[in-house]
This record gives sequence, structure tokens and C-alpha cells, in this order.
Amino acid sequence: MTRRVLVVGGGILGLTVADRVLREDPRAEVTVLDKEAGWARHQTGRNSGVVHSGLYYPPDSAKARWCRAGVARLLAFARDEGVPHAVPGKLVVATERSELQRLEALHARGLANGLAVRMLGPGEAREREPHVATLAALHVPETGVVDYRAVCAALVRRLGAAGADLRTGVEVLGGEERPSGMHVATTAGELSADHVVTCAGLQTDLVTRRLGHVPSVRIVPFRGEYRELAPAAAHLVRGLVYPVPDPDLPFLGVHLTRGVDGTVHAGPNAVLALAREGYRWRDVAPRELAGTLAYPGFWRLAAGQVRTGAAEVARSLSAHGFGSSLRRLVPALRDVDLLPSPAGVRAQAVRADGRLVDDFLVERSGRCVHVLNAPSPAATASFEIARHVVGLHP
Repeated sequence: MTRRVLVVGGGILGLTVADRVLREDPRAEVTVLDKEAGWARHQTGRNSGVVHSGLYYPPDSAKARWCRAGVARLLAFARDEGVPHAVPGKLVVATERSELQRLEALHARGLANGLAVRMLGPGEAREREPHVATLAALHVPETGVVDYRAVCAALVRRLGAAGADLRTGVEVLGGEERPSGMHVATTAGELSADHVVTCAGLQTDLVTRRLGHVPSVRIVPFRGEYRELAPAAAHLVRGLVYPVPDPDLPFLGVHLTRGVDGTVHAGPNAVLALAREGYRWRDVAPRELAGTLAYPGFWRLAAGQVRTGAAEVARSLSAHGFGSSLRRLVPALRDVDLLPSPAGVRAQAVRADGRLVDDFLVERSGRCVHVLNAPSPAATASFEIARHVVGLHP
């Protein structure tokens, strides 16, 4: 009997899940829905394009395991499909003595995760990145860049050729499980499926509830703002330059990334978005914002991050403040070298006690599998996440 699979979400996760289903069962009837008019309109299409190595994550975490395996699958797909990509490596640079011990710990974690990481002195670091300021640096050769929109375009072509039903501009309104399968109400009518997978990113907890499952987390949206280096300043960065992350903070800090097209992006910072798809300060969705502010987990999270949150807002509102963060890494950068660039919004799962969900989170309910937390490095790990998700269906 032909298996019917419905995938909700047209970013890289939804598309790789659909691709995996058809790779395992070419006879399956696969439908992919996205509420937008095109594919990869949110997190997938609004990031810095980094192919992560798996450096930062505990060795026994899903992030570490799936990222390392996912890198190989992603780069193989890019080669096979002619998707622009490169693997220039990155430097994590310590600019203060207080960061040296953390850099050594990061070196140890990289080795534990099977990476060919190497500590560099200031001279060696500047051989790779002549304009960085550093007391020491960690070289991570496995880090790369790719055009994730192009990856999704290639997946859409492959899915179309395999007979998948690809529908944009269709939103899920509700659903229920019946003996004959899942029946899902959408803005384009009712659909039925034997299995449903939700990969809805910023909307994932809402879609999950519409399909009858109460998730263990709530999505809190954090906007990440970027700048692009002016062409005259792009030579200041050859590859990827990152700060040493602060283990007490939830994000990696602003960094510099030379993309596959040669442009250099700087960022992101992290500020609370005033809408789930709030890419600018003026993007406010009152009901969504009220939902965030009514969630106890948000206030418990915020209580521990008051100083950091204030600093991030100040950096968002001040081009000079944003530039100052970057000048810690590359002192020659000037404020006038930083041009506006589109922002992204990270869908961060937060528990009711205020803890951020640090690892990937997938929950199963009856005929449905819900991907509830898939922040960076989810795009890198997408082919491996898809393998895991599809394996949850009998």
C-alpha cells in the first residue's frame, strides 16, 4: 500500500525530510506545504551561510553527532547538484587574556568531536587573517560556507522530478487523527496522510498545537541583525572570523563571514523580535508579542540575561556599537564600512522554567513527528536530522 506523507514547512529541514522519504521509498506520495509564496523564506534563507563543523557542542549531543555527519551529506549534495560552496576554515580568536582558558577548552572540545583543530599564535593567525587582533586563535579547517537558498532550490527540483506534490501559499489550520490517518485542514482544503512531519520553524509550536499535540516548549523569536562590509573593506576578512564564545550566554556573538559570492557579512546580534517574523523593529504583531510576554518561561529567561539583553539592544540601535564589537576582531573596520543587510529571526525553544533548549528537540505524537527546536547548526545538519526524523515512523 502506498504510504502518504505530509511535510509542513518548506525550509531546508522540510525539504530534506521529503527528500529522505522518497529516497527510502520512491513509491511514497509526498506532499510539502509552506505558507509562504516561495521556499526557504525564513531561517534557511536568512542566515550567514555557514557550514558548521560541530566545534561547540558536547560530544554526546545530537548537535555534535548530527552536525558532523550532516556536513558530509550536505557538501556531497552541493557537489552533486552544482550548488556554490567552499570550505575555507575559520579562526576563533582570543582578544583578551581572560579568553585564553576558554579557547583552550574549545580546542579540547574540538578534538573530542573529531575535528582537526589547531591552536595558533598571533603570527600564525595573521598569516591566515592578516587583519585580525588576537593573542591566540583556534583554526577550524572543517568550517565552510554554502548558498542555502540554492541548496533548497536544488532539493525542490529533485523532489519535483521524483513526483512530490509541492505547494506554496498553503497554511495548516488544524487536524485530527482518525482510523484512516491524519486529516489536516488547510487554507487549500483538507488533506489526508498516513504520517505528518512538521518542520515549521518560527511557527512550529503553533502548528504542533493545531495538529493536536501540546509541545513541551514555546518558541521565542530572537532577531539577528547583520551588516555587510562595503566592497572597499571586504579584503579585511579572508574567510570566517569568530570571537571566543561566552559559555554563560546563549549565542556565539557577532562574527565575520565571507560568503560564496565574496561578500562579507557581520553579525548577528540577538534581540527579542516583536513578532515571530519580526525582521525589523517596526514589525510588531500584538497578539504574538502578547503570547511571548504571557509565557512564564520568557520572564525566567529574561531575568538571567538583563545586562546581556540591554547590551544587545544598544548594539542594535547603534551602528557605532555594532562596529565596536567587530573592531575587537578586526580593528581596521570603520563604521562607514558597515552597510545594512537583511536580518534573520531565530526560532528558539524555551522551557517553562526559562531554560533554553540547547540541543535539537523532536517530539512524536501518534502519526505526527514535530521538529520543535532546530537552531544553528540545523541547516548544516539537515540531511542527518531528516534521517533521524524519517526513522521515527514505523
